[in-house]
Amino acid sequence: MTMTPMTTSSGQRGVRSHLEHAFDLATVLSEKAATGITVSACIPARNEDATVGFVVAAIRNALVDGALASSGTPLVDEIVVVDDHSTDDTAAVARAAGARVVDAASVLAHHGEGHGKGEALWKSVHESTGDIVVWVDADIVDFDPDFIVGMVGALVCDTEVDFVKGHYHRPEANGVGGGRVTELLARPLLSLYFPELADIVQPLAGEYAGRRTLLERLPFVVGYGVDVALLIDAVRVAGIERIAQVDLGVRHHRNRSLDELGPQALAVGQAVLDRAGVRPDGTAILHRPGREPLPVPMHERPPLNTL
Repeated sequence: MTMTPMTTSSGQRGVRSHLEHAFDLATVLSEKAATGITVSACIPARNEDATVGFVVAAIRNALVDGALASSGTPLVDEIVVVDDHSTDDTAAVARAAGARVVDAASVLAHHGEGHGKGEALWKSVHESTGDIVVWVDADIVDFDPDFIVGMVGALVCDTEVDFVKGHYHRPEANGVGGGRVTELLARPLLSLYFPELADIVQPLAGEYAGRRTLLERLPFVVGYGVDVALLIDAVRVAGIERIAQVDLGVRHHRNRSLDELGPQALAVGQAVLDRAGVRPDGTAILHRPGREPLPVPMHERPPLNTL
């Protein structure tokens, strides 16, 4: 299934966009079996023992055991949870649910043992084996395996796509909706410096997938800036015509407080400005009235194909 890229208002070719349920499991399994492509589902997790087990079990039940029973081919060939310095039972819960658990601190430690989602993603590429790597967050409530079907389908069914970004509707929780950092910071900055990415519905979404041949060529920002930095870098390396996005429907997860979003927003802003070549030198400091200044350093790990 190939979808022609859209044309932006400037006349440039935009990202390929797929509607919700554009890819059904039977079709994706058939294409996967025909091509011999392998898929790794990777989940970065820190202190997510309340939800990570449900995410892992849902993937295993529907896309490993269930797919094997229905077609003789699993959609997901391995489930890898990268435990990012958790202090709760995240590792034990994930392992019991059927994942292979990797301790982030023990992988490529000579490059850094620091905390950070981006470092966990980078290490998940190193530790996984699939031709396609698909990431989902560990904090999703009511996880739907169709999230993975949609993202993997966009790659398996279209050889002209190398990187897929998911997007979804996030209902309000206690009157607060998701996507505040996206709409108030990320999208304005992207509009200024990377207008070709204006068609990306949720540039900060944590659900995305890519071909290993591309991912091993990309640097990974260590912290929260990783999602948008990977998107920008993927476009630079592969070209906008090889990027797609898929509607994943509805996602429920915890909406963070403004206090928590401040450091995340600064990290995202740094990543966009760094890719635009305009970020000031030195470590960024978040200043808030009545609070101690908070350093938000930006580090990144090198492309795996350079190690």
